[in-house]
This record gives sequence, C-alpha cells and structure tokens, in this order.
Amino acid sequence: MLAHSHPLPLILDYIDEDRNITAEDKRVITLALQHRDRVRRIRFSMRTSNSCKLLALNEEFPNLEHLYIKPLTTNDNGVTLPESFQAPNIRHLVLVNFALPLGSPLLVTAAGLVTLSLQDIPLSMYFRPDELLRWLSFMPQMETLGIGFHSGGVPDHDVEGQLLRMPITTHVTLPNLRWFGFEGVSAYLAALLHWMTIPLLEKFEVYFFDNFMPPAPYLARFINANNNLRSSHVQLGFYTKGVVVCAYPHDGARMYTWRVSFSRRNPGLLDWLVAYRTAQLLNALRPALSSNVNLILEYESDSAPSESHNQADRTQWREILGSFENVNTLHVPNGLIGEVSRSLQAANGESLMDVLPQLRKLSYSGSRGAGDKLMPFVKARRKAGHPITLARRELPLSWRWS
Repeated sequence: MLAHSHPLPLILDYIDEDRNITAEDKRVITLALQHRDRVRRIRFSMRTSNSCKLLALNEEFPNLEHLYIKPLTTNDNGVTLPESFQAPNIRHLVLVNFALPLGSPLLVTAAGLVTLSLQDIPLSMYFRPDELLRWLSFMPQMETLGIGFHSGGVPDHDVEGQLLRMPITTHVTLPNLRWFGFEGVSAYLAALLHWMTIPLLEKFEVYFFDNFMPPAPYLARFINANNNLRSSHVQLGFYTKGVVVCAYPHDGARMYTWRVSFSRRNPGLLDWLVAYRTAQLLNALRPALSSNVNLILEYESDSAPSESHNQADRTQWREILGSFENVNTLHVPNGLIGEVSRSLQAANGESLMDVLPQLRKLSYSGSRGAGDKLMPFVKARRKAGHPITLARRELPLSWRWS
C-alpha cells in the first residue's frame, strides 16, 4: 500500500512500554523506513533488544523533523546511533541512554534544532561543560534544552578538577530558550549557568543525584537574573524518594517556574540527613525565596515520621523554615506537624520572631486534634502582639516522585 500511495508524510509512533514488539510491527516499521524521504517523525519506546537496529537508522533521512527514542533495556554504555545516520532538517531530538558524542554527524548537521533532550547520558559519553557550551553557541534558536547524566556519572570534585585544568572561555546567549532542565552534579551546573545568558527563560528544572553536594549561591543568582522565574508561592515536598522545591508565580498557578530536587538515600525516612541537605539547599536559594509569601509543606509516606533517632533535628527545621523569612501563609501536612511545631517554639535565648516573622495564617491537615500541637506557638504570637489565624485545611498531595 505504501508503495502505491500518494507521497504524504509518514509518522512512526510506537510508544507502548508494556507491549512486546511483534513480527507484524517489525514488518510495518521496515516497510515505512524504506521511504526515508517521507518520514517526518519517529517516536519509539517498546520492548526490543536493539531499537536502532530495528529502526535501521543508518542512512540520511532528509525530511525527518522529530526523533524520540527511549530504549527499555538497560545498557551502562548506552545505545549507539550509526555514524552514517543524518537528519539535516531535524528540529526536535530526544534520546534516552544514548552514546551520542557532541561531535556526532547528527548533531553537527542539525543546525535548526529547536528541542534537544539528552537524558541518562552514559559515563562513556560524558562531555565537559566547555564542550557543551561551545556546541550550544551555534544553536541560538534553541527553545528547549534538557541535559541529564546517568546517576553513576562524574562526581563534583572531578568536574572541579577539569575546570581548573581547562577553564571555560565561551559565553553563550540563548535568546530563544524557554525551558532548561538539568540532571547531574552541582559543579557541572554551576559551570554552565555562570557562562549562560537566557533572557526569556520561563521554566527551569534541576535534579541533583544522591551524591548531592550543597550548591553555591549560583542557583539563586541565576533565578533572580531571570524575571520570568520570579515567584510568590513555594511548595516544599518531602516525598518517598526525594525532596522537591517548586516555585510558582502565584498561589493557584498550575505550572511552576522553577523546581530543584534531590533524591533520598533512605526512602520513607525523614531523618537528620534529609533535613540537613534540605536546609543547605534552601540556604543557597534564600535570595530567590525572599519574595515568596505562601509556603505549602508536603509529606508523602506510609506512616508519620519516627519519633526515634530518625527524627529530623529541631535546629535543621528552624533553618529550613528560616529561609522563608517573608512568608505570611503556611500549610503543614499531618505528617510534619510534630517537627514543625517543635521548631516554631522559642528555646532559651531565642526570639519568638526568629522564624517566619511575617506569618499571619497557619493551616494544617489531619484530624482537628492534630492542630493542638501548633496552639502553643499561635498563643505565644498572639500574646506578643503578632496574631496568627489557625485553621484546618485538607490539601491533596500535588506532586509525587515518579
């Protein structure tokens, strides 16, 4: 049928991670790819041992504009695209776990790229920050950029050593970039952001690996330098597998402007290490959080935090909340009421106004009796002439770690 049909554009869309590819699927794919000049879009993510061999991407596809491939089989060295594969008119490229060097013919000839997302980049294909910046300097039309290394990637100190041996000299301006996502170590991201100008950025996402190192204030400087990333509403979530800080332009906004997260070594435990890392992260982000007036805490767990040695330290919780000095509305989920209530109480030598001095509204979820732990703080503020309204409010968990 294809051989005798009108020369209309062809779209190959095989996205079904729960389905094994059949002999008929292979026959149809092979037949379609014989008409390389008609193929406009390829999206492929199915259970097969060799995606690239099946797709036969070993020649030029002159009119291919969209390419998305996500192998479902793990490979520490990544899947390799043939060097003979070229797509000079490609505009949207998304590859997961691919061994694709920046000098690949596919990227060298892809001058019109609008979207580039390289995720789960294997260690064998690691490229230095200066190499990435140099390549991006030829892509001023880029609108979406995602760079994500494999979680077993290069540690922070290795990146710092590379930067000392080979300092970056390329400053890149991406005038059309709207979305930037990064997954890796802090030193790598710091090197990128220091040498990047993104005037129209609207969405910024960062995920640090479990070997998370406290980020320098470069994150806050970068966020504050981009007017579109300003926010007034923050959600700080402690989820089963990680901690997430999401900032929104206003209360009720459906899409965040920036998000920073890191994974947890012991899922399900809100221990002192998680609180310590969170406090360090928020302290670095403090300048970017100064304009936020609404704070929602979230907690995802099968049970409330342990009252034993796994309990987060009160000092760390005071540091966490202290990063939100201008917040006037706070919501506390049932699972965190104990930790938050203890941190809000003033100990010897501490001022009642040291934490959340602008707070005027405090809400909580859970049973009505759950709010009793917060009453001493509310009464103390009222007595000091800074009254706080306390109310019970049920909020659904807005985000879960996938």
